[in-house]
Amino acid sequence: MFVIVLHYIQPLDQVTVQLEAHRAYLDRHYAAGNFIASGPQNPRTGGIILARAMARTELDQLLTEDPFHQHDVARYEVIEFTPNKFAPGVESVLAWPAPR
Repeated sequence: MFVIVLHYIQPLDQVTVQLEAHRAYLDRHYAAGNFIASGPQNPRTGGIILARAMARTELDQLLTEDPFHQHDVARYEVIEFTPNKFAPGVESVLAWPAPR
C-alpha cells in the first residue's frame, strides 16, 4: 500500500488550472480500483493519495499520467508500507490485487 504526498511546486493559481484534469485522473484510478482516498493537505501546500498495494513500477507509471506531474505542478513523495493492523471491515479495501 502507498501514501503519495504531493507537494505543490507552482503557485495555487497554476494548481487550479490543472485541477479539473487532475480530478478526472483520480476518478479513472478510483474506477480502476487503484486509489482508496485522496484530498488536499491543510494548509493547502499539496495533497495526499492513498493507493492500494501494487508493483512500485506500476504505481510510478500511474503517477506519470497525472496532469499535475505532466505540467510540473507537483512533485511526489511515495511512502510504501505494509498494513498489519487495521479496523474491522477494511480487509476488502486492502486486498491485492484490487477487486475489479
